[in-house]
Amino acid sequence: MFIDRAIIEVRSGKGGNGAIAFRREKNVPKGGPSGGNGGRGGSVYLRASKTTTTLMNYRHSKAFIADDGEKGDIKMRYGHAAEDIYIDLPIGTVVFLEENHQFLCDLSHEGDTYLVCKGGRGGRGNACFKNSRNKAPKIAENGLPGEKKRLILELKLLADVGIIGLPSVGKSTFISCVTNCKAEIGDYDFTTIVPNLGVAKVDEFHSFVIADMPGLIKGAHLGKGLGLLFLRHIERCRVLVHMVDMSGTRDPYQDYLDIRKELEFYGMHLIDRPEIIVASKMDEEGSEERLKEFEAKVGKEVIPVSSLTDKNLDLVLYKCQELLETAPTFPVYEEKDQEQVFNLDDDKIFEIEKVKDHVFEIKGERVERTYNLINLSTDEGMMRLITYLNKIGVDAKLHEMGAKDGDTVKLCDFEFDYFE
Repeated sequence: MFIDRAIIEVRSGKGGNGAIAFRREKNVPKGGPSGGNGGRGGSVYLRASKTTTTLMNYRHSKAFIADDGEKGDIKMRYGHAAEDIYIDLPIGTVVFLEENHQFLCDLSHEGDTYLVCKGGRGGRGNACFKNSRNKAPKIAENGLPGEKKRLILELKLLADVGIIGLPSVGKSTFISCVTNCKAEIGDYDFTTIVPNLGVAKVDEFHSFVIADMPGLIKGAHLGKGLGLLFLRHIERCRVLVHMVDMSGTRDPYQDYLDIRKELEFYGMHLIDRPEIIVASKMDEEGSEERLKEFEAKVGKEVIPVSSLTDKNLDLVLYKCQELLETAPTFPVYEEKDQEQVFNLDDDKIFEIEKVKDHVFEIKGERVERTYNLINLSTDEGMMRLITYLNKIGVDAKLHEMGAKDGDTVKLCDFEFDYFE
């Protein structure tokens, strides 16, 4: 089964908590703090690998969860860092965030690796907080939490040349003749329901990958037929072979216009790709007359072929090789579709929102990160949080917003009462 789209969930590990400990050994008076640091949580990487060719293993929503780092221990012993997770994906996979379809990475080469979820940093033990003014600190940091994301994986085949056209125009027969690909061939529409890949050899020194795409129909860019399922595989093709049926069952010129419109409506620069127009089924009666009429209307070079008699098949391959030498590589995503990311002013550490009467909530990436680091299990840890909030101006901001004595203030999962 050919699966080219999947959604997975990835989670990196939490960093281990730092330890609060003191040396209590015989003949070592006033040993001092000896709490070790926590270990780093495991990260999650995406990696392009030729060992897998489809996304079949990810067809159901799966979760890939890295382990948490170990917590610190006594006698300055650090916690072990967790092992990283590598998710092997087919070469040609493009990754997006599910929540806003933001582009993350394009794994287009063997070994391409992308850090998608970074493991949380381990917290510092109390030994790190020893100084000349506080020689016995009862303070330690929690490990930072890991990241959690849901990803859309889309496989866009790595083919140099794509054969496009309406159903039953001879695409599968053509690729079967010029490569060793054994494509299914039948006298009915949508014989090809998955893309077929083959290597076409032009001469001793030149070859390229060619893909037979499932037939397109009018409205394919809206999802009709097999349109949206496989139009994305054309995105990587640098040259398109547009095959038009000359058997007389349809109007060749109208078929050509319909497919060109679908490429234009779909976008992704498909309409800008170098195109080779191929007139297929030239062994049919009356095909020569229809070809002359079609050439007059289209006003471009048309190569007549017959897979039955092998007429001009090599000419199409030579033309493909000629165009590939100068054909540009187009991006696999529209830059305009990327989510715009605006960085907040570095000085803006936090913001406060009045959720409802007498309830305020502190928000901000930097203040939340610092909060997650502070271990509130000790009085010194609690004082450290309060000192930090006052230092960055939370108390002054609450007063400015009209907070009254007894109002509730929230920061992540922590709540406290406000008093002037």
